[in-house]
Amino acid sequence: MTKSGYIDAAFRSSRNNEAYFFMNDKYILLDYAPGTGNDKILYGPSLVRDGFRSLAHTIFGSYGIDCSFNTDNNEAFIFYENFCALIDYAPYSGNVKIISGPKKIADMFPFFKGTMFEKGVDAAFSIKNIIDGFMCFRGTIFENGIDAAFASHKTNEAYFFKGEYYARVTFTPGTTYDYIMDGVSALLTIGLLFAVACGHNLPAPTQ
Repeated sequence: MTKSGYIDAAFRSSRNNEAYFFMNDKYILLDYAPGTGNDKILYGPSLVRDGFRSLAHTIFGSYGIDCSFNTDNNEAFIFYENFCALIDYAPYSGNVKIISGPKKIADMFPFFKGTMFEKGVDAAFSIKNIIDGFMCFRGTIFENGIDAAFASHKTNEAYFFKGEYYARVTFTPGTTYDYIMDGVSALLTIGLLFAVACGHNLPAPTQ
């Protein structure tokens, strides 16, 4: 399921304008500075098993994370192939812990049993045609699939990723009034963060 060379997963941190990005068995913490172009790496690239030490001896520490989404407080669901876990990622504390799992997706989410999703999830998304929920994706690279996505800290905005491209979308929940802000763009910064920064780790963040 992991898409070598591109962002595999991302989730929004509980800290304002910060998000975690995953590629293969590495990750970074990014200040994505929505709408400004001033995004910067706060930490990483680092191995998942080093930054999330409770995952070191799990499938996620060995192979990485290929889907994720945040929930309440400092919690997030992470996936690799047909396994998933709920974690407390405890930003800036080093006290990451597993709340539930790792377990098979169908055991964590019984409603996926018997569906294609019990074998793996590429991105957390509703079960319907993408363009039915996001008409702005019609005719774009996102029409047939999304690699990763996360909700911005700005109300009713989200970031979507596919291969070497991304889009920042404004949406209105419960409607199809959504639009792509600034068009579909190449990953000039986020897409290079691993290629350029690997081997040049930044110091660990402080409180």
